[in-house]
Amino acid sequence: MFSHSSSGPVLGLIPAKGGSTRLARKNMRLLGDKPLLAWAAEAARESGVIDRLVLSTEDRDVAEIARAWHIDVPFMRPAALAKDPAGVVDTALHAIEQLEADGQYYKTLVILLPTCPLRTAEDIRGAYDLFLRMNRPFVMSVSEFNHTPLAALQQSEDGTLNPYMPEYFGRKSQELPPAYRPNGAIHVLDVEAFKRERSYLAEPLVGYVMPRERSIDIDTLEDLRIAEAQLTEADLRDRRMPKLAIV
Repeated sequence: MFSHSSSGPVLGLIPAKGGSTRLARKNMRLLGDKPLLAWAAEAARESGVIDRLVLSTEDRDVAEIARAWHIDVPFMRPAALAKDPAGVVDTALHAIEQLEADGQYYKTLVILLPTCPLRTAEDIRGAYDLFLRMNRPFVMSVSEFNHTPLAALQQSEDGTLNPYMPEYFGRKSQELPPAYRPNGAIHVLDVEAFKRERSYLAEPLVGYVMPRERSIDIDTLEDLRIAEAQLTEADLRDRRMPKLAIV
């Protein structure tokens, strides 16, 4: 039976390759006044649950920007791990191997993708607390779909529409159960279980639910603009809040 206690060091990992298929150099893109990778790093530091935070990249420009934001880049990942079919799992396993080869061992791994920059330190703490409380080896952040996929339709070549899930088709939205999507913000993993399963989606998988407004996953220029608009809206809202006098 899996058992995990809070004792033992926690490794934070920011995977940030240089290339990107849909939005060029997205991990270095600015949101507000800082690059996406810096948003992940600041939330990680403020969370108070991560003992060491490192960034994994194959790109020297990414590494230079990370170090300028005081993010540890102790190694460069092989170029092959920045190309398909390699993914975040391969990158994370490589990071663990590199650190263990240097005599550094961690009990828990927290993966923070730069492309979900609006996560907060509270989200990281919440996911980590859930990991400990539920005593499960895999926790993944999720958010509720804006439009439920349970009512999705497929279209045949002749234009005929058929529901993917007929049992839900035609129901009102309030009659449908909530459906969640991975948002890429946080994965909290037991290191030994992760090394054994070689997946961060292995069961039992527990979901940490984040609100939609903090769950945007930046993959296109439109996504980046939406995140910028959300930041502006949040800033205006904060300015409108009445200040409490301290007496």
